[in-house]
Amino acid sequence: MAKTVKLSDHEFDEFFDCFTTKSYKKGAYIITAGERIDCEYFVLSGCIKTFYVNDNQKMFVLQFAMPTCWASDYSALYSGTRATINIGCITDTTLLCLSHKNRENACKKFHEVEHFFRARMTNEYVASQKRLLSTMNNDVKYRYEELVTLFPELYNMVPKRLIAAYLGVSRETLYRLNNS
Repeated sequence: MAKTVKLSDHEFDEFFDCFTTKSYKKGAYIITAGERIDCEYFVLSGCIKTFYVNDNQKMFVLQFAMPTCWASDYSALYSGTRATINIGCITDTTLLCLSHKNRENACKKFHEVEHFFRARMTNEYVASQKRLLSTMNNDVKYRYEELVTLFPELYNMVPKRLIAAYLGVSRETLYRLNNS
């Protein structure tokens, strides 16, 4: 946050009071499709995955979130509808939870907080567009190398079946990429 906006110590403390801390064990679900949700999550420690399971029970990983990343089902959060995605813990995880109501109140109270969230969402939208364009324009080998280059810590932290689900390929294809 300090890279984007400046808050006084008092303002930061007041903003920080809007959060609650929650810890989850590896394998636990934070959000399950079909639930109503009212929070977004900031990862303090651990690693989580945001994923979708289609009608054929095929998993598609949308995001890996490590410390300093945010995650939620933003469509459900902002529209008040039920979640369509799941968020699960890859490792033991500690999160800061920010309710939609507390976020809106903080944005009304502190212009800098509103600016921070707008800048963050813009950056996340740009990253999402880049990933979509990479998926449309690059072969899986290039996308795999791009992922490992951008996030080398994922390779040892995340099971390969989840990396395959993120890339949209089978585990066998990922295995062949590792050995080529």
